[in-house]
Amino acid sequence: MSKVKKILITGATSGVGLLLAKTLHDAGHEIWATGRNTNVLNSLSTIGIHTIEADLTSEQSFESLFKDMGTPDIVIHCAGVGTFSYLLDVDESDMEKMLQVNVLAPMKLTKYFAEMMKNRRSGHFIFVASQAGKVATPKASVYAASKHAILGFANAIRMELREFGVDVTTINPGPIDTPFLDLADQTGNYRSSMKKHLLTPEKVVASIKQVIEKPVREVNLPSYMSITSKLYAIAPTIVETVGKKYFTKK
Repeated sequence: MSKVKKILITGATSGVGLLLAKTLHDAGHEIWATGRNTNVLNSLSTIGIHTIEADLTSEQSFESLFKDMGTPDIVIHCAGVGTFSYLLDVDESDMEKMLQVNVLAPMKLTKYFAEMMKNRRSGHFIFVASQAGKVATPKASVYAASKHAILGFANAIRMELREFGVDVTTINPGPIDTPFLDLADQTGNYRSSMKKHLLTPEKVVASIKQVIEKPVREVNLPSYMSITSKLYAIAPTIVETVGKKYFTKK
């Protein structure tokens, strides 16, 4: 393993974030985990992971929240929520929550730590985004919009922060076999239609470990998804026609 790094992980109490926190801790890194599930945070604390109970969407002082951590080497944005439903059926409260958690919270947190990394002239931001940010699908209009936004944000700050020695990586997975899917689509239809294409959390975590060691611009998972997004840019009508059937089952 290379130099031990101080790593902040948001959304570390479930799914990819939880597995990532444990995996990187086992690899010897200094892990700071945030989330809202007190029981999970307590279990992480017992194995030596620093924990911070926090709802990053609420108005609060980052200075007081992270005062004991100092400047992290890496910030990994894993927190995310989604509601898979047709636009006319989506509650406005769910719209607001997706934009708060998936967009505004990571933007604000990145701005806060970017100043520290700029002064130190080193750092790395890793955003767990989504293929939905590249190829939108029915029943995910707001979720896709939130991921489009965070990809645009990451692409812009990558250019802004490069001169200060700060890397920016986006991890763009397809659907992952985690409880997120069951919360996003309580009908179970999405999981059923995509079951042959679901990524394992372990696959995503392994990819994040690789970019920690060797930062890159982006990682598309599975790798063939990069072909889909490029095809979408060239021939969107074909992709929309072929792909629609996977997302509009009743």
